[in-house]
Amino acid sequence: MKNKPLLISGTLLLGLSVSGQVAAQKKKVEKNVKPNVVFILADDLGYGDLGCYGQEKFETPNIDKLAQAGMRFTQCYSGTTVSAPSRSCLLTGTHSGHTPIRGNVELEPEGQFPLPEDTRTIFRSFKEAGYKTATFGKWGLGFVGSTGDPLKQGVDRFYGYNCQLLAHSYYPDHLWDNDQRVELTDNVAEVPYGQGTYSQDLIHSKALDFLDHTTSDEPFFMFYPTILPHAELIVPEDSIIRKFRGKYPETPYKGVDDGPAFRKGGYCSQVYPRATFAAMIYRLDVYVGQLVQKLKERGLYDNTMIIFTSDNGPHREGGADPDFFNSNGIWRGYKRDLYEGGIRVPMIVSWPKRIPEGVETNLMCSFWDMMPTFEELLNPKGVSQKQDGISILPLLENRKGQKEHDYLYFEFMEMNGRQAVRQGAWKLVHLDIRGKSPSYELYNLASDPSEKHDLSGKYPEKVNELKAILQTAHVEDPAWPLF
Repeated sequence: MKNKPLLISGTLLLGLSVSGQVAAQKKKVEKNVKPNVVFILADDLGYGDLGCYGQEKFETPNIDKLAQAGMRFTQCYSGTTVSAPSRSCLLTGTHSGHTPIRGNVELEPEGQFPLPEDTRTIFRSFKEAGYKTATFGKWGLGFVGSTGDPLKQGVDRFYGYNCQLLAHSYYPDHLWDNDQRVELTDNVAEVPYGQGTYSQDLIHSKALDFLDHTTSDEPFFMFYPTILPHAELIVPEDSIIRKFRGKYPETPYKGVDDGPAFRKGGYCSQVYPRATFAAMIYRLDVYVGQLVQKLKERGLYDNTMIIFTSDNGPHREGGADPDFFNSNGIWRGYKRDLYEGGIRVPMIVSWPKRIPEGVETNLMCSFWDMMPTFEELLNPKGVSQKQDGISILPLLENRKGQKEHDYLYFEFMEMNGRQAVRQGAWKLVHLDIRGKSPSYELYNLASDPSEKHDLSGKYPEKVNELKAILQTAHVEDPAWPLF
């Protein structure tokens, strides 16, 4: 399978041309009262990795345009600080003390611990409302044929990586088309690594093809969980990487270029890690621009809510240097931390004619708010079940009645277990839960947003108050022993 010239042609770099079908499509859109939803989930993209969130070392013009056209969130939190449980929170409307997947656990032969069969997911909600559902990218919530298989969780069309460990490689030997394994025959040992099929270009082409075959008569929910800019650091040799190579001082990264971990979780070597990281995010930005342009070409844009966010904070793997790029902005910590840098993420929502342009909100919200938001969108009379999240639809529609969280709760089962709770300006972090030196740290984010000054000794009553939330928010699950 040869790589399609997705990003090296001038036409695609500058944007897709709008066909003459737009006027007819727009007339059809007016009849469709059900809005489409495109949910773009970046992988390990930091709060400060976008121009509209302060990035200064490279540009993200298409994503910035989304922010200019809609709403930019400054206090959005991911589900937790690593991939699988964060996505579980997103797709089920539950926080990490309740969600069915609470860690990145690998299972043979290929994939992760599966979502239970009876899990109610966002996809099921959309399907029940008559939507076509699709996922293009990384799944990581159950191997093919398991109860967590996307086809068993309400997804009509899936293309991409089932296993998030194999998604560490951008030149894998296979992907999945629904439940069929697709062999990438030019990504084999005989072909120099990086000269075959770049997975994200291929997956992106399938997403564009899905939109090409979607009409305004059939509403859709498209989940686009890209692996960019997760390590490994590599992009095709085209005009995008040439735009950045030589722009930054570099320290080559020596990675895994052969042996059992090659293409099986290891990260390849990279001579230009900083340039490549910037090129990966710029490439993602081009993808976003192409998705938006395709929606416009198909006459679907005016009736489509577009959400862009990231599954957790920035990583420091495979040669990535988040400090150089100020990827987490003023926030302390990285991926796997429950400090702000590990869980506070960018989120942008664009919805033409529904959300005013250029709006910024400081509403404290989280991934588990997405399911109740969508369920209110689909069924204004009420959500189907009690959830941890709150609907943010009133905010998006600029009407009264927006509820606020009393607190947000996070946990992370690895590294001896970690917990955090935020209530108003206060935040309590519980570290080394199963280790030899468990401890609590208290921060006031209003006066100390970078979490530099531990106030636990000064405000013991506040510590005890927030500790009580930690104890009640976590529901013990034998499969995920936090304590």
